[in-house]
Amino acid sequence: MFRPRVALASLSGEADADWARAVTDHVGCAFLGGIALDEATREAAREMTDRDRSEFLPEDPIAFVDTQLGALADAPLQAAFNVRSATLGPVERAAAVCRDRGAVLELNAHCRQAEMCAAGAGETLLRDPDALARQVRTAADAGAAVSVKVRAEVDGVALPDLARRIEDAGADAVHVDAMDSEPVVADIADATDLFVIANNGVRGRATAAEYFEYGADAVSVGRPSDDPEVLAAVREAANDWFSQEVTG
Repeated sequence: MFRPRVALASLSGEADADWARAVTDHVGCAFLGGIALDEATREAAREMTDRDRSEFLPEDPIAFVDTQLGALADAPLQAAFNVRSATLGPVERAAAVCRDRGAVLELNAHCRQAEMCAAGAGETLLRDPDALARQVRTAADAGAAVSVKVRAEVDGVALPDLARRIEDAGADAVHVDAMDSEPVVADIADATDLFVIANNGVRGRATAAEYFEYGADAVSVGRPSDDPEVLAAVREAANDWFSQEVTG
């Protein structure tokens, strides 16, 4: 899906095209966003900013997705956009933009903020696999490559089963925040043919290599995504690991 097999993970209100361009030497993919697409999630985002959370709240979120992806049109990386929605229409429109821009649409089933979950988005979708599958199918039918961002350690949610469900619905990748349950990456990799991106605690060679040993196809970096030293170490680990895979 991309090389080097290092991605920048979305950071709400911070992960825009300028953020991605600053470190293109070190990564193969950048997940911009997340951004709230429909009125329910936009209202949730407004409530979140009231308690000092950072959020993108442009007047027209679909136009914002298009403009930001356009700003990366000549960048040497795979662009992607993390989106949150409780309804299908905005997902379809965002997917069409991603299709036309050659970008990946990432559906957010990860955000655990109470306001976003109450709106029917984020982590709520982990507990409603039918609704999540409908979003995946809508985006895939619109012609976009689809990733789903998920979180481990959610009570009652078996991520390998969920991964199979989203794969059947048309997803191409699953972006796994492993929390403190790193072996779940292996369980998901064994259960599906999805491109598995592992996230959480990636800070250098050792943490990246641990995820690759569990079968991750790539890793993503969150908070240190603006630290070239961290990104260079992770990139070297990824390049070393996959060069051994080719020659081994």
